[in-house]
Amino acid sequence: MSTTEAATETAPGLRVVQDATCTFCGCVCDDMELTVEGDRITKAKNACVLGKAWFFNHHVEERPEALIDGQPAGYDQAMERAAEILLSARFPLTYGLSDTTTEAQRVALAITDWIGGIVDTTTSVCHGPSGIAFQGVGEVTCSLGEVKNRADYLIFWGGNPAESHPRHFTKYSLMPKGEFVPNGRKDRTAVLIDVRKTKSAKAADHFLQVKPRRDFELAWALRALARGVELDPSIEETTGIPLETLEEIMDGMKKAKFGVILFGMGLTMTRGKHLNSEAVLALARDMNEHTRWSAKPMRGHGNVTGADNVVSWSTGYPFGVHLGSGFPRFNPGEFTASDVLARGEADAALIIASDPMSNFSQPARDHLEGIPSVVLDPKLSDTARTASVAFTTSTYGINTGGTVYRMDDVPIPLRPAFDSPYKSDLEILRGIESRIRQRQLAGSLPGPAVSGA
Repeated sequence: MSTTEAATETAPGLRVVQDATCTFCGCVCDDMELTVEGDRITKAKNACVLGKAWFFNHHVEERPEALIDGQPAGYDQAMERAAEILLSARFPLTYGLSDTTTEAQRVALAITDWIGGIVDTTTSVCHGPSGIAFQGVGEVTCSLGEVKNRADYLIFWGGNPAESHPRHFTKYSLMPKGEFVPNGRKDRTAVLIDVRKTKSAKAADHFLQVKPRRDFELAWALRALARGVELDPSIEETTGIPLETLEEIMDGMKKAKFGVILFGMGLTMTRGKHLNSEAVLALARDMNEHTRWSAKPMRGHGNVTGADNVVSWSTGYPFGVHLGSGFPRFNPGEFTASDVLARGEADAALIIASDPMSNFSQPARDHLEGIPSVVLDPKLSDTARTASVAFTTSTYGINTGGTVYRMDDVPIPLRPAFDSPYKSDLEILRGIESRIRQRQLAGSLPGPAVSGA
């Protein structure tokens, strides 16, 4: 969608964009009202504190279209060089994808398939364990619309929505009035489970302070109570929570008409990892013997859920997929970006809307700096500074339209606020893909080598 379709002129040089979408976090709130003056967003009605920072701090930097080995270059020249780098690699890696559109993600995956590389997303360093758990025990799921309109019992586990997803409480879960919870907050019971009291604890009816690295044991204790198993009071020594409290919580869970467990990275990034997620997903499944329960992960990046969906529907797996053997191979730890780089295996990288140089391990960063890399980013990130080819791109949701997925797997359209002089990720990736296919069909370079890695 163009900016002219999305915006209404209210005064000379002043436009208002109705129903714009904020792509900062996984809530992907699509009820923004943006006031645009020139190439600046000056008002963002309905945005939370994080959304306002996202919109107000955005401005178009004056940068070259691309950099090749640190020197300014045009898009066409940079696309040619990027295609050359990716085609010459024997074990290329594609990584990132969580802060771009679904349309761009599809092209990035196609490029990876053409060159026989590995595709991995930022899921591998956040909710990757949950992706593994889904394959093991399945998922009893629902949309955030169902949470808003039906949920009368909410469990927030291992997350701090008050600070990480400020509008989740007010728009989707705790506060809003819904069809079957007409009194909003008064019709709901909220439980927060975490290793420490956060700002979210003030909004909960019950706060359960679980001992660090004991989420797995707590989930299994609740599973036992759900099935009528009598527990020994010594469970408090293990979990930090008295048996009486656990029994009270389980009694409330059984009486609920529609319950939801919303779990964060406090589960996935501690001891147990995917086993923690499996236990919580299994708990939601067990509760359906008594009433209606669902479980959903609280996702961080704006379109990380879209990345999972695109890679899953294309390969059968959500992240860490090797496409160099003629068929998809999924093996976290072997084909995930941080591990592939730390072991020094990848010989080229395509990094899209991500900055691994700022958060990967030192061995991974050292190797990434030493291999040819192609980076697409609106900002000159740490990763872009070390890239062989660094493209300056427009920002999705603000300058570029397309589709993103909310954390509940619901696709949301983007309504950009104003145009950017720079190309979108989608346009650049299509240009790279076209050049790769032309070279492969012309036979100027050998096709991707089948790797046994």
